[in-house]
Amino acid sequence: MELSTLDILLRLVIAVLLGSLVGVERTLAGKTAGMRTYALVAMGSALFIIISQIVMLTLSNPLSLDPLRIASQIIVGIGFIGAGLVFHNNHDMRTSGLTSAAGLWVAAGIGMACGFGLYPLAIISALLTLLIFTVLWYIEKGFKKISYSDNKDELKNSEKLHE
Repeated sequence: MELSTLDILLRLVIAVLLGSLVGVERTLAGKTAGMRTYALVAMGSALFIIISQIVMLTLSNPLSLDPLRIASQIIVGIGFIGAGLVFHNNHDMRTSGLTSAAGLWVAAGIGMACGFGLYPLAIISALLTLLIFTVLWYIEKGFKKISYSDNKDELKNSEKLHE
């Protein structure tokens, strides 16, 4: 089974479109990793999977190459990019960038799904990622308000006890 140029193009374009779609939300949220970053991660992941499939198909002994090995190395490589997005502020003991790093990790998975030609999986994953980035953001924000309100009340009560 050989990959046609049209199939390769389709896999890469879908990876770029889905990566960009996820990146739009990050751009709108004002994050440094936005549309271009997510599109490149998804497309790059698809590209490496396609390369591994083409090389496997051209070898005289295809059992000597496992395309899943390359997929596992994509995951490791994305870990390095994600690590660059995570910051810890010692002043207020806050960590930021975890959601963006996790999003890039998922974008790599979306790209790998496109690279293998698993379009329904890639599309569903991209839509679920958008759901997580948008809908769960509002839910999480509501929980944080409740938590902040509770902590504020506890602080007031604590101050009254020390007066």
